[in-house]
Amino acid sequence: MDAFAQLAVSSVVKYFGPARSRHAAVDGVSLSVEPGQRIGVVGESGSGKSTLARMMVGLERPSAGEVSFNGVAMGTLLKMRASRVELRREVQFVAQDTTSSFDPLRTLRDSIRQPAQHLLGMGSRDADAKVDETVSLLGLAPALVDRHPAEVSGGQRQRFAIARALVVRPRLLVCDEVVSALDVSVQGSILNLLKRYCLESGAALVFVSHGLPATAFVCSELVVMQHGKIVEHGATRQVLHEPKHPYTASLLAAFRGGGARGAA
Repeated sequence: MDAFAQLAVSSVVKYFGPARSRHAAVDGVSLSVEPGQRIGVVGESGSGKSTLARMMVGLERPSAGEVSFNGVAMGTLLKMRASRVELRREVQFVAQDTTSSFDPLRTLRDSIRQPAQHLLGMGSRDADAKVDETVSLLGLAPALVDRHPAEVSGGQRQRFAIARALVVRPRLLVCDEVVSALDVSVQGSILNLLKRYCLESGAALVFVSHGLPATAFVCSELVVMQHGKIVEHGATRQVLHEPKHPYTASLLAAFRGGGARGAA
């Protein structure tokens, strides 16, 4: 694979439900993610943004259309172990629900160390050092990493999930509502960390959220979804100040005064 991520979503559709009454959660979406881009995907609950994110990383298969990474179809990459491992090294996903994403019987250190060893080929000592370094970036107390998932708060567990994704230094990071469970005082530091990581490493970011101010702060482009479709896509500043779609204007009105004005 190339040194940097290049993800292409081409006319993807995702249906849910029985054939007679199926519902298109994502309906004909096309989007490309180039190296270094920070794209925010916003919309209300049910807009299809989380389903799109899961298709981007291969956790959901499109009903129609194609997702490709560096010109190779996601389905092809996932069939072979070698390309699957390389894909997971290059592309990481952080979900909103961290309760089921960690093995309750393993310590958080074990869970974060595993991708460093499996995907980067690190020995235990080097992997532990990488874990400690990454955890410290997220402002977590060192002692917490040797606890089990149930022994930390939901917000702390969310930050550990981000640490697990960043420990392999991915070229594409897809985040789904990753700051919604965090205290406001912590949200800013995490958003700054994600933005700085992308700027310094050249990695791409897809940041999915219903929170427009946070998304606008961290992303240079905004994609607005409604009823499974992209209704607006443009530079963050342009979308914030000159929305072209009525739905975008309604989102801005709802969040006016909540931090979107100062976002760049």
